[in-house]
Amino acid sequence: MDHVLKQYCPRIEFDSYEDFFENFQINVPEAFNFGFDVIDEWARVEPEKVALVWCDDHDNEKIITFNELSRLSNQAANAFRRLGVGKGDVVMCILRRRWEYWVCAVALCKLGATIIPASLQLTKKDVIYRANSAEVKVVVCVDDDYVCTQVEEALPESPTICEKLLVAGHRDGWVDFADLIKDESEAFDRPCGDEAVTSKDIMLMYFTSGTTGNPKAVEHNFAHPLGHIITAKYWQQVQENKLHMSVTDSGWAKFGWGKIYGQWIAGATIFAYDMEKFVPTKLLQKIQDYKLTTFCAPPTMYRFMLQEDVASYDLSSVENFATAGEPLNAEVTLAWERLTGKKIREGFGQTEGPVLLATFPWIEPRPGSMGKPSPLLNIKLLDDDGQEVADGEEGAICVTGLKEAYPPGLFVGYYHDDEKTREAVGGEYYNLHDMAWRDSDGYCFFVGRNDDVIKCSGYRIGPFEVESALVEHPAVVECAVTAAPDPIRGKVVKATVVLARGWEPSDGLVKELQNHVKKTTAPYKYPRIVEFVDELPKTIGGKIKRKLIRQTDGIKE
Repeated sequence: MDHVLKQYCPRIEFDSYEDFFENFQINVPEAFNFGFDVIDEWARVEPEKVALVWCDDHDNEKIITFNELSRLSNQAANAFRRLGVGKGDVVMCILRRRWEYWVCAVALCKLGATIIPASLQLTKKDVIYRANSAEVKVVVCVDDDYVCTQVEEALPESPTICEKLLVAGHRDGWVDFADLIKDESEAFDRPCGDEAVTSKDIMLMYFTSGTTGNPKAVEHNFAHPLGHIITAKYWQQVQENKLHMSVTDSGWAKFGWGKIYGQWIAGATIFAYDMEKFVPTKLLQKIQDYKLTTFCAPPTMYRFMLQEDVASYDLSSVENFATAGEPLNAEVTLAWERLTGKKIREGFGQTEGPVLLATFPWIEPRPGSMGKPSPLLNIKLLDDDGQEVADGEEGAICVTGLKEAYPPGLFVGYYHDDEKTREAVGGEYYNLHDMAWRDSDGYCFFVGRNDDVIKCSGYRIGPFEVESALVEHPAVVECAVTAAPDPIRGKVVKATVVLARGWEPSDGLVKELQNHVKKTTAPYKYPRIVEFVDELPKTIGGKIKRKLIRQTDGIKE
């Protein structure tokens, strides 16, 4: 038990959060490679151990053991090598939740290549930008007409792409991935010499989805998976040989958080539901039917599941519910506990790292709080002068002590942008530019992005507090609170609201929501403007584009 995990963590059991925070360690080998040192190691010691249980909306199911994953990834590595992919080369994968993503990710690790996970929502322009920024050599796509068309139209302006592979389908001009790998050798030796991989080489690159301007390419090295031991083992609380599900597409950083690295290091079985569209009732049915043990989803999905008859589904097999991606409103976790008997454990982080703060096993979840700092990352709340703030005061969430010990899992820079890299991680600390405050018990509470905090009539108003007040009202499924221009006050609070089923926009409802906020939080924080919409603008990663709402309303930044 815990065979692989014990190779990197001298101690895995702890008596308290304080014990965990002070004594948890991760040993990072000089040449760690997830493909050989995790996947092939599990295949060696427990070949029939189940790695992945995969299903889709069409009653297809596939179960893959670590032994099979090892063999498939070796075949894929040999095929990629035959296409000219080697150490340092870049491959972009647009594969939704297809089981082949895991095969490609492991194969590219073994080669020492760099993978760019990408979303199905990319346009021709997005593909061109990524291909040219990172000199992408090969693209692997799921058989989706929109995605394939965008890639095809991007090729004339993407000269570094030399091959395009297709998964789960056939299309003129594309190489069938299954045909490509089927006759390859099931053996693949660990590269040596110039092709050998060190933990400091670049394994993974995420293009952050910004609301304006071109996205930044976030670089993670081969030690990155080890940082997610904290994410999987101690926040999501995955269990060896038990099913864990994180609801996310392979194009998002949350996939790395919840569907591959830390989970397999800890020996868990990953459950993957390749949904074509999020339907709350279908997701609840999958949780019930497959008897999942641990489950993680963004707050928005919990909100929409709560619009259904949750109590009619048997979710008793789930021992730990978790969430990340956006702050979790207290009302959501309280409602979920009423219906399931289980609290939701919140985690907080970014594309740039593993979980940075979380409600760990020894911590009682506190509604509205994202928990306490993770070990190894030296999280502190700092003011503009770099000084730690007192309890109750707002500060920027920062990863400190970078000069003393660079934590595994934290990004190592922005691709081909030395200036931005120096600004971000070249000093003593990395400033996330997310604001939070800490109570006297050490729990941290999210306030908002530094740019999202509203300054109105001399007050500083954190959008999350107002949003939390609004979602307590039964009419509100989700909302975004932003600043809007006002001729007298300069800026006022605005709420953009998605209504629950059965509610209709009206002036009366506007007044009702405003009065509700006045009673729930400080009266001056109530939204003077309420706009009803069918859906909120979101990034490819699923985060609300508050900046886009502000810009649409005429706020200059």
